[in-house]
Amino acid sequence: MAKAPVLTPRADDFPRWYQDLINKAELADNGPVRGTMVIRPYGYGLWERMQAEMDARIKETGTQNAYFPLLIPQSYLAREADHVEGFAPELAVVTHGGGKDLEEPAVVRPTSEMIINDYFSKWVQSYRDLPLLINQWANVVRWELRPRLFLRTTEFLWQEGHTAHATYEDARDFAAHIHRKVYEDFMVNVLAMDVVPGRKTVKERFAGAINTLTLEGMMGDGKALQMATSHELGQNFAKAFNTSYLSKDGTQELVWQTSWGSTTRMIGALVMMHGDDNGLRVPPRLAQIQAVVLAIKGDEAVLAKVRELGDRLKAAGIRVHVDDRTDVPFGRRAVDWELKGVPVRIEVGPRDLESGTAMLARRIPGGKAPVSLDTLVEQLPAVLEEDQALLLRQARERRESRTTEVSTVDEAVEAATAGGWARVPWAALGEEGEVKLAEHAVTVRCLVTEDGAVPDAEDAPGNVAVVARAY
Repeated sequence: MAKAPVLTPRADDFPRWYQDLINKAELADNGPVRGTMVIRPYGYGLWERMQAEMDARIKETGTQNAYFPLLIPQSYLAREADHVEGFAPELAVVTHGGGKDLEEPAVVRPTSEMIINDYFSKWVQSYRDLPLLINQWANVVRWELRPRLFLRTTEFLWQEGHTAHATYEDARDFAAHIHRKVYEDFMVNVLAMDVVPGRKTVKERFAGAINTLTLEGMMGDGKALQMATSHELGQNFAKAFNTSYLSKDGTQELVWQTSWGSTTRMIGALVMMHGDDNGLRVPPRLAQIQAVVLAIKGDEAVLAKVRELGDRLKAAGIRVHVDDRTDVPFGRRAVDWELKGVPVRIEVGPRDLESGTAMLARRIPGGKAPVSLDTLVEQLPAVLEEDQALLLRQARERRESRTTEVSTVDEAVEAATAGGWARVPWAALGEEGEVKLAEHAVTVRCLVTEDGAVPDAEDAPGNVAVVARAY
């Protein structure tokens, strides 16, 4: 009788496979309040690595980290009409505290434009105070009706950047810099994720923004996932909070602003873009454990060798874990590390010691081969880089092979409902076509130029709409 698979096969039921993998790879669990989640240590380790890589890139822009309160006076949200309208259905409101009714209800932050702008209006007085570049790592709450771990949860973790500039051009250029040099660079070069950078349509852009830049990724089932966004806020919030400065010319001017964010949704994207029927496949540059050294048996010589190998790998700059739990069957441990997507396993048993080799199992391309114990440490960095590049190549090939060039709304719907993406001229689609797409649960993920660049305007000649069903 054939053994049951560890995970539901993706081809049979992709959503069930996703839930199985998150559970069995010990990434997260459902929280006690519907829509919340408990991020388990292995999942949180992925987030910590993401934080570290992103934080370094953010700080290179001159942005500094700060922290703002979780609770925001409800009256703040009424100051920018489009913003409050966009978030109203998702708000969690605190009406009681300390055993009595609050004088003014407080909103649990869904995003921090409102409270941060209140302080920007105090901190910005002169052109010398600009640009003001602030980021915070925090949690936010948006009441989610259809929760799914990492992808849509009532509470999630993120970073949110907020900046104030002297001119429209400065704000526009900074939002674009974050989009490409922070987000896209991180996703392509660390997460090995193939992403399409583009511009949101008016219908899809952030509430209160004059422009939203996005990065869209194709998941393993052909659906799109919005990975991160960078917004030009214009002067909408500056007007609402009177955030102004004294210019060099001695005139009082309103600032121009940006906001931008990325979330723990990236962990869900990691699962759905790179995972396979055996579990996660974690890009080596991201992995908190790049290599695990496994003792096959509890032989003293074997245990000594795996610990020595662990020390040598650590000294070489490899993030390594030594698994010497020989009271747990080797097969079970191997499957567990495969589920967790650790890029390489180095398996050592008595026979390996006799032959002076170890078995190198590569999670990303699959397969095993013996390697010399003498040269293993020197070989491993090149193996990890090769596998990093393979993940990105596979993701790109999937998107390219499942993206169809079309010319009508009907053809776009057909491509999207068949499990792929479509590229359709925006001139042939337009806002009217966007409404028709929505009737089939299909959206314009972003607008790009014919050659794939980010357009300067929603109505620029030659714009192409990237169309898909999305999470």
